[in-house]
Amino acid sequence: MEPYILILIGALIGGGSFFMGWSLNARSGQNKIMDAQERAKKIIEEAEKEATTAKREKLLEVKDEWYQKKKEFESDTQSKRSKLQAYEKQLSNREENLEKKLDLLTKKDSTLQTAGKEIADRQKRLIEQEKELERLVEEENLRLEKMAGINREEAKKYLYQNLIETVKSEATQTLKDIRDTTKLTAKKEAQKTIVQAIQRSAVDFTLETTVSVLNVGTDEMKGRIIGREGRNIRAFEAATGIDVIVDDTPEAVILSGFDPFRREVARVSLERLIADGRIHPARIEEVVEKVKKELEEEVVHTGENTLLEIGLHGAHPEIIKHIGRMKYRSSYGQNLLEHSIEVAYLTGIMASELGLDPVLGKRAGLLHDIGKTIDKSVEGPHALLGYELCKKFNEHAIVCNAVGSHHEDIPMEHPISALVQAADSISGARPGARRESVEEYIKRLEKLENIAKSFNGVINTYAIQAGREVRVIVSHEKLDDAAADQLSHDIANKIEQEMEYPGQIKVVVVREFRSVSIAK
Repeated sequence: MEPYILILIGALIGGGSFFMGWSLNARSGQNKIMDAQERAKKIIEEAEKEATTAKREKLLEVKDEWYQKKKEFESDTQSKRSKLQAYEKQLSNREENLEKKLDLLTKKDSTLQTAGKEIADRQKRLIEQEKELERLVEEENLRLEKMAGINREEAKKYLYQNLIETVKSEATQTLKDIRDTTKLTAKKEAQKTIVQAIQRSAVDFTLETTVSVLNVGTDEMKGRIIGREGRNIRAFEAATGIDVIVDDTPEAVILSGFDPFRREVARVSLERLIADGRIHPARIEEVVEKVKKELEEEVVHTGENTLLEIGLHGAHPEIIKHIGRMKYRSSYGQNLLEHSIEVAYLTGIMASELGLDPVLGKRAGLLHDIGKTIDKSVEGPHALLGYELCKKFNEHAIVCNAVGSHHEDIPMEHPISALVQAADSISGARPGARRESVEEYIKRLEKLENIAKSFNGVINTYAIQAGREVRVIVSHEKLDDAAADQLSHDIANKIEQEMEYPGQIKVVVVREFRSVSIAK
């Protein structure tokens, strides 16, 4: 029984312990719940406070934004209202202006209608007056016919003849006055045209100065020069600027071109290609370029040798090149370098005889036609081009003036300028200087005199200065001074139309009255 008691006691003790533990645990859990509820309550209160604060802040932000939007809206509305008011004011002003213009147009229309009526009335009165005037003129004409004893047609004929004579006389005098006035300003322009067209271009070349004939050995070589489908000859012409004429001439081709330097380049190049045997576009270009360089060097040597020959020194290298190029320039068959050397010697001799500086004379004579060596694409008379070239390379002022004035493009400032002009005329105008035979020279002079004699009132004519001037003696009874002035221009125009000649020809008409009495 004791075990049961012990068990019961143990059970009681254990139950008590359990109950005590459960009781303690229950109290502890209730305390935690209460703490949790308090904390939850505090959290809720804090959350409500925060929510209230956030709500107030949001409400403030919304209010600020609303006020800002309201302010912008009011500002925009005010701006648009101001613009509308300005537009309304402009429209009002325009309406006022339109009303004023309408009133003005109405007044003008009324004025125009009144003026139109006045014009119509005036036209009507003028028509009536014209009819009355015609009637009066007709009556006056009939009265004059009766008084004069001739009819209207005869009177017209007499009046027409008298009018023609009067108009001729007045027209001749007017032309003389116009020429006298324009001579002062037109001389340079006329010289530019004449000198540029005749002295520089020199288009009237003879056959020997425009073509070169080259012996090719065999006709088979002609085919090689032409090449397949003509490619070799096209390449050669493009490289040299010279036309190659391959015709029926046996064993020969013709090189044609107005530039003697290019023609010489073409001739030498073709000779080397034939000797080499390799004829194709690439080889053609190579040989032509090489020959050009060699001839350019030869040009410089020619210029230097010419200066040494004449006894001059100290020229600019570019001037020396231009002197050398004279060798490949000709005018009317006369070689420019030979002509310039001749003019240099003549000028130097005359300068020495007159006590002037012969060195300056020779230098001016040698360079007087240097403008002809400038590329023809540059416009202007060769004298002025040479003048600018000499000034550019610091030639003496006397030399520059002589070069520019030898065709009177600028005034002469020194006696040497006149000597250069005289020497140029001597060298260029003498018979045979420009490949003109004596027979042709005489025929040209005779034709010049006959042209002048073909005009009415001419008594006699004389060609002087190797055909550079023609003197025309006219009758003082048939022609007055104005008619003589007109005659000189008519003769000059006819000479230009019917003759070919180097340089220019001066026409001088001489009219004079001589009265001779003998005292016994």
